[in-house]
Amino acid sequence: MKTLAVIGAGSFGTALAIAFAPRVEHVRLWAFEQDLVDAMRANGENEVFLPGFRLPGNISFTTDLREAVTGADCIMGAMPSQHARRLYSEMRPYFSMRQQRLVSATKGIENSTLLRMSQVIEQVLDRPPVAVLTGPSFAKELAAGLPSAMVVASNNRHLASEIQEHFSGGFIRLYTQDDPIGCEIGASIKNVVSVASGIVAGLRLGHNTTAALITRGLREMTRLAEALGGRAETLSGLAGLGDMVLTCTGDLSRNRRVGILLAEGQTLEQITGSMRMVAEGVHTTYAAYDLAVKHNLDMPIVKAMYQILKNGKTPREAIHELMERPLRGE
Repeated sequence: MKTLAVIGAGSFGTALAIAFAPRVEHVRLWAFEQDLVDAMRANGENEVFLPGFRLPGNISFTTDLREAVTGADCIMGAMPSQHARRLYSEMRPYFSMRQQRLVSATKGIENSTLLRMSQVIEQVLDRPPVAVLTGPSFAKELAAGLPSAMVVASNNRHLASEIQEHFSGGFIRLYTQDDPIGCEIGASIKNVVSVASGIVAGLRLGHNTTAALITRGLREMTRLAEALGGRAETLSGLAGLGDMVLTCTGDLSRNRRVGILLAEGQTLEQITGSMRMVAEGVHTTYAAYDLAVKHNLDMPIVKAMYQILKNGKTPREAIHELMERPLRGE
């Protein structure tokens, strides 16, 4: 693989481009905004979404999907989940080779269809297999070259192994998985629990509460993954527990930051209006709630977050209701 196309120049997409640049001859980084592309070309840095990190010389920048995708050996999607269908639809005419590898690094669920990102890709492009890249990985730490471990999941073992072997090295260690369902559900639901963890932090409810939240959130995540055909053991690995711990305790988590601001009394509209970067946990909360209803699943944390984000319930009210639920065995 000589050419990597990264679709999405937010903080995570930019970090992936930086991290994987030494593994290929050329990286094409696609951004929606022309002014962002112009600034990256001029300054050698993504000052909007990932300031302070130099972009390697083998990265080029474009707003043209045709230029980004055509002839690339590997296409890595890092766009927000709610823009994924549109962007993959626009990319479809430019996939010129069946051997092009397609990797989804987007962590979310499509609200309108409740599909995982790999399902959206397969539906739009009609070209399986797809690999999923996920796991505990803050953009700033990836870009800084700090050691990170992630998962490459696919129903096609050869594809997962190929991505693993090519992009592992240096400070990045990739593990393969053959359970993309479990990995994508873990990557998505941990963002919901991360918003809740921010509320816990903002209300100064302590470490006991955070530990309980992570543990019970992991159970809800596992319950949903199993209902959709994933495996419980997947969620005990990097794609589930690993990513959950990171986003629920790390100060770099955008989703956790949303929760902190909610606890401080800001409205969701005020918070999202002040953020240029997308906090996937908000959209995913709505999708996760709909999936819980659809599959008749007990997901009290997800439902509490839905009441806060969608219906305006106060965080303290939601926590009180969670604590007063009927008692049960673990």
